[in-house]
Parts: sequence; structure tokens; C-alpha cells
Amino acid sequence: MPTGITQNVKDLLSSQEVENIFDNSDFVYMLNQAAGDRDILAEKLHISSQEMEYVTNAGPGEGLIRYDKIILPFTDNFPTDTVMYGLLTTKPLEQQLK
Repeated sequence: MPTGITQNVKDLLSSQEVENIFDNSDFVYMLNQAAGDRDILAEKLHISSQEMEYVTNAGPGEGLIRYDKIILPFTDNFPTDTVMYGLLTTKPLEQQLK
């Protein structure tokens, strides 16, 4: 499955080709978003302002999943004292060395 990851939606969508791919995507996973990016996502994905609150000042592991027309808020309280967390964290001081 092709996957695109960005922290700046407005930059991503400045390309017509990428915008076309985005418009045809059924699955979007959103974490904390800047105000301008929230506005773009809300308009393009038809997400209400109440739903967009889940990606406004969201903490780690909090956000929205959009699948087709379903909008699902989530909180992932992944335990930090596990081997899996040590392998997957993006916080360099918490990464486990092999």
C-alpha cells in the first residue's frame, strides 16, 4: 500500500499530482496539526470543526483516523516500559540500542 507522510499538508498539496493522489486516498491518519493545515484538511476531507479539535494541540498518540467517510478520534496510550516502545519511539533518548 503506498504511504505518504508529511508534517506540512499545505506543502504536500502544492503539487497537483500529489493533490490528486491525496484526493483518492480512503485512509488518512492525522496527529497534531498546525492551524493552516487543519483548515485545509477540514475542507478537503469534510471534517467538522468539532472533529478537528482532536488534532488541535493534541498530545503524543492522539488524533483522528479518516477511513472513507468515517471519522474516528483515537488516543494510543502505548506503554513506555516495553521493548516495542523502545524500538519504535522517535525520541532519541528513549531508543533502545541493539
